[in-house]
Amino acid sequence: MGFVNCEVKENIAVVTINRPEALNALNSQVLDDLAAAFDGIDTNVVRAVVLTGAGEKSFVAGADIGEMSTLSKAEGEAFGKKGNDIFRKIEQFPVPVIAAINGFALGGGCEISMSCDIRICSDNAMFGQPEVGLGITPGFGGTQRLARLIGAGMAKQLIYTARNIKADEALRIGLVNAVYTQEELLPAAEKMASQIAANAPIAVRACKKAINDGLQTDIDNALVIEEKLFGSCFETEDQREGMANFLRKKDDPAKVKVVAFKNA
Repeated sequence: MGFVNCEVKENIAVVTINRPEALNALNSQVLDDLAAAFDGIDTNVVRAVVLTGAGEKSFVAGADIGEMSTLSKAEGEAFGKKGNDIFRKIEQFPVPVIAAINGFALGGGCEISMSCDIRICSDNAMFGQPEVGLGITPGFGGTQRLARLIGAGMAKQLIYTARNIKADEALRIGLVNAVYTQEELLPAAEKMASQIAANAPIAVRACKKAINDGLQTDIDNALVIEEKLFGSCFETEDQREGMANFLRKKDDPAKVKVVAFKNA
């Protein structure tokens, strides 16, 4: 669909932003295509998503400066809302989303990666929020998610200085979980997605919701969220079979079997 491709491989989906001639920069059409791609994923089948960029140079080099350069105040705010709405859709997507960051992740590229559950990158990846050098602020969640991920002090330093960082520093400060070669990156992301997909889908979705919702409130309310989601897993077929299989293994390892968890 236009600038975004989606390929389903068994129970994982690989979503690729496909605008390599512009280093996969985000314009309005790319954002619309991204929303359509995620809306089109059948979460009764797909249990994990990998998000990446086409080519070997760039994940997403940022928002399209050519499009932004002529925006009025009202149009700028509307463009920010458009990006935020779509990135929030990714953040709240029912199943986990892994960002496989294959090169530049600057501005909107860093921001979209932060809307994903897990970030892994190639060794040539570059991260940054360069917006103040362009006379604007980060507009797609950068001022909010970066501080939540790496702490306010480090986030302020990166945003105020507009300094880019390489993959090794991104790993050191906790912006990414792991660094791979270009060749290893997508297979590693798909392997992780398959490992997630092999687990009970209702439980995985509940874990995502518990973590995301709990981070938005105080610990007492967060624990109530966890209790309710914990309870929601009981009396499901996945819970009954998963625990029964554990008990079979405990009593007699020869009786253990591979659990084929049902689709949520």
